[in-house]
Amino acid sequence: MSEKLLISSESVTEGHPDKVADQISDGILDAILSEDPMGRVACETLVTTGLVQVAGEITTSTYVDIPRIAREIVKEIGYTRAKYGFDGETCAVLTAIDEQSADIAMGVDRALELREGDMTEEQINGIGAGDQGMMIGYASDETDEFLPMPFALAQRLSRRLSKVRKDGTIDYLRPDGKTQVTLEYDGDRAVRVDTVVVSAQHSPDVSLRDIREDLTEKVIDPILPRELLKGDMRILVNPTGRFVKGGPMADSGLTGRKIIVDTYGGMVPHGGGAFSGKDPTKVDRSGAYMARYAAKNVVAAGLASKCQIQVAYAIGVAHPVSIFVETFGTGKVSNDILVSLVRKYFDFRPAAMIRDLELRKPQYRRLAAYGHMGRIDLTPVPAWERLDRAAALKTDAGVQ
Repeated sequence: MSEKLLISSESVTEGHPDKVADQISDGILDAILSEDPMGRVACETLVTTGLVQVAGEITTSTYVDIPRIAREIVKEIGYTRAKYGFDGETCAVLTAIDEQSADIAMGVDRALELREGDMTEEQINGIGAGDQGMMIGYASDETDEFLPMPFALAQRLSRRLSKVRKDGTIDYLRPDGKTQVTLEYDGDRAVRVDTVVVSAQHSPDVSLRDIREDLTEKVIDPILPRELLKGDMRILVNPTGRFVKGGPMADSGLTGRKIIVDTYGGMVPHGGGAFSGKDPTKVDRSGAYMARYAAKNVVAAGLASKCQIQVAYAIGVAHPVSIFVETFGTGKVSNDILVSLVRKYFDFRPAAMIRDLELRKPQYRRLAAYGHMGRIDLTPVPAWERLDRAAALKTDAGVQ
């Protein structure tokens, strides 16, 4: 007898203060990579009432105007008037930037395997990991995005909320917003929508009744799958009753504080490291992308319905210290075989991940809101969402 469970995931819009911070950090990274693909960036942003504070370590051969970038991003998000709680024209922008630590750079520039003479440059492919830690990649065949269904729906709702604001369909909306979806599961499959929560910042001269009717009709109804609308379902729109004050004025924002929204919505563990503001030598970012790439191709190959991959690194060492695969009982071959296949078809050395996933290209601000994984809505689709190794995996595994 299968067990019935309620599983929830949330998302936020690009105007959420934490996402404002993420987008500024990744906008600075993109600006540097566009002129200096080898630049080293670890950039953190804090936003609060009337203030953007950018701090971190950057080593680059180019110059970028950080205050200008920050202001442009704030305005593009939609914070253009003081009555919205934040204004990209008038907010203060402070910077506190140093160079990357020479101690870190030493291990990144030349991996431990090279420095100790264990391997040649050709064997090691250059650089070492920019930090220690473990990264998680995951994929499921539940959705077209290969994401867990509750999370995929929450992300679609938040993107829809932004769309109807920007195109004027609902003209009283403002940039801040959050969504949450709870699904009932019977075993491994979602069978029913239990609860949907949408909180949207709005102008003060609109009634709660109108907000609830408009968001239900124009945001929620177009997104929810018809086959999951069974039995009792709760729809909660602006459950506090009022959401006029929002964005950095209502709540401070900080880079890296929405790591679950960035990945898989809480359905699987998170490695612990944030993505935004970090160049690809930081394996927090590149390792997580490669693990997602591998997990998605394993599922697309039909080798498992769900696949979770953990990869771990030591700072300054090129080869990962471990790779672990879990398929939650859905694997068509053993997890040991999958580990061997993942090692064979996916190179987890930092320089190889940067090469194979084209990570020195400026592309990160577009990922800094609405998730880094499953972004098949983007053009071009991120390289870690390709399914170009699924056929080889399937053939090598001998699975029909």
